[in-house]
Amino acid sequence: MKTFRDKVAVITGGASGLGRQFANVAAREGMRLVLADVQQDALEQALTELKAQGASVIGRLCDVRKAEQVQALADAAVAEFGVVHLVFNNAGVGSGGLIWESSEADWDWVMGVNVYGVIHGVRIFTRLMLEAARRDPAYQGHIVNTASMAGLVTAPALGVYNVSKHAVVALTETLYQDLQLVGAPIGASVLCPYFVPTGINQSHRNRPDEVRMTERPTASQLAAQWMTDKAVTSGKISAQDVAELTFRAIAENRFYIYSHPEALAGVRERMEHIVDGANPADPYATTPQLKEALRAKINSPSKPPA
Repeated sequence: MKTFRDKVAVITGGASGLGRQFANVAAREGMRLVLADVQQDALEQALTELKAQGASVIGRLCDVRKAEQVQALADAAVAEFGVVHLVFNNAGVGSGGLIWESSEADWDWVMGVNVYGVIHGVRIFTRLMLEAARRDPAYQGHIVNTASMAGLVTAPALGVYNVSKHAVVALTETLYQDLQLVGAPIGASVLCPYFVPTGINQSHRNRPDEVRMTERPTASQLAAQWMTDKAVTSGKISAQDVAELTFRAIAENRFYIYSHPEALAGVRERMEHIVDGANPADPYATTPQLKEALRAKINSPSKPPA
């Protein structure tokens, strides 16, 4: 997908974080926009700001866990603009703690947003885009699914999140292969950011009542929250930086998109251990102080993380 002007982009999780920056870049490039989010006030603010910049944009409240709401989003996009060219399946949430301490509600929430949100987006929008390609021989499209470096490595105390993001990587790789198989004029990319200040560490602010936490957080969950807060807020690569490099990758038809290429050393080590049949590598081998801090907080439940 070489050009963006006058094309239509759909962005889930579009009111904040990476999604909001995708919208800024898309608007600058002359795209027409469809923003989806679960947070109404943030969505309304994003729409107001984008319209003030001259963007052609609509917004819809959308819980991507719900297939019918993603379908309604697609219907709204087609009703307003007639076609969709670029889809960011970007909505995401986080959860941490020792994996056996994660509740069924934790799994339902994280897998619902991070995995089923992408599943619904791929299932619904790919068919819509293929139909557009059948009608227009010049059609070009692209789908970007937001995963994480947590989809390529397995840090401790992030089990639910790791599982969800590994699923997104596998799903997107398969989408790429399937599109190649049928010769579709639709590209696919998987975005694997590392620690970027986006607000995902506070994603529980939008956690629905039906999957709310009913128990007090465990020491490991508090420790994982502390670690995530610290890592995300100290990130040196901004969401705007990631959005810019993502659009460059789309234009170049690159599949893997990394915000922190230096983190691939851990991916390489993991792959080598898999191929060699060795036990999993320690993801904190080069930063043992972080592992010790995490262990200390998990083993000191009477002293909640600061």
